Amino acid sequence: MRIGPFELPNPLFVAPMAGVTDRPFRQLCKRLGAGYAVSEMVTSRRELWNSLKTSRRANHEGESAPIAVQIAGTEPIMMAEAAAYNIDRGAQIIDINMGCPAKKVCNKWAGSALMQDEALATRIVEAVVTACAPHRVPVTLKMRTGWCQQHKNALTIARAAEAAGVAMVTVHGRTREQGYKGQAEYDTIAAVKAALRIPVVANGDIASPEQAREVLQRTGADALMIGRAAQGRPWIFREIAHYLATGTYLEAPLVRDVRGWLVEHLHDHYALYGEFTGVRTARKHIGWYVRGLPGGEDFRRTMNTLESSEQQLLAVNDYFDQLAASHARLPEPQAAADDALTLEAA
Repeated sequence: MRIGPFELPNPLFVAPMAGVTDRPFRQLCKRLGAGYAVSEMVTSRRELWNSLKTSRRANHEGESAPIAVQIAGTEPIMMAEAAAYNIDRGAQIIDINMGCPAKKVCNKWAGSALMQDEALATRIVEAVVTACAPHRVPVTLKMRTGWCQQHKNALTIARAAEAAGVAMVTVHGRTREQGYKGQAEYDTIAAVKAALRIPVVANGDIASPEQAREVLQRTGADALMIGRAAQGRPWIFREIAHYLATGTYLEAPLVRDVRGWLVEHLHDHYALYGEFTGVRTARKHIGWYVRGLPGGEDFRRTMNTLESSEQQLLAVNDYFDQLAASHARLPEPQAAADDALTLEAA
């Protein structure tokens, strides 16, 4: 599996998710088996580039190649400028966001809203490809099956994107209208794969090794992109890779290993965000790790009251020490009663 000049170690990708796939999360997922990861979306609005949020998203210090950055916007020239801005800051692959269903994005006609205007969508792709060409930076596209059930046009846009020079297309098997409700469908992804010569990536409802194999079989896709299922479970990539290679299941990770990965994740997280913001934004990640585990809900409520990184780390270590006393390996999580932690993926 290649994207432009980059040979990827495997076809298991981390989906771009706003508020989730920051540099610490991407690095950990890659270390635990992901072959490729795409950043949170970076706005094409120049006046926001100097904001703290954008500067963090454009920070790739120590990140392993290839560094892929997703950009979002509605104007071809601005999107081309955003591509150049991110290339100057280390981006080696530029991904165009036409998949985000969030209202605050779609209300500005960005993200999946662009699929309603095929001509504009094509102009944006052409402008970004042109801007990236002198740098020999590949451009990829992430989209949905369409805006709504009555207007599924992923195949049309995918063909136009390939003609414009896009190196890879990812399709989430839902319309924007669906959000994350209902079941992802894979027939549209299969149709896109059959029509294109460039790699096609399948995304949507891939949360287990069995689902991964089924989606590959049903779509013929070249790779899989996993989003929400990796939240608090970044080792899912090595589990799927092992299953696809051998047909057997990898044992659940040792509790002490999970503790080590989470502590490593938290240290990197605090380093990027600082004490105040880091403690508050770490809460969701910690909540995902313990979701469905014995005592996890009570622990999460306690965690949300802690105000320092030192307190968080002590609490995390204590929780996993207690869990390790009764379970050598991570127990199978039970269905979580509170699903409010799930964020929207781009």
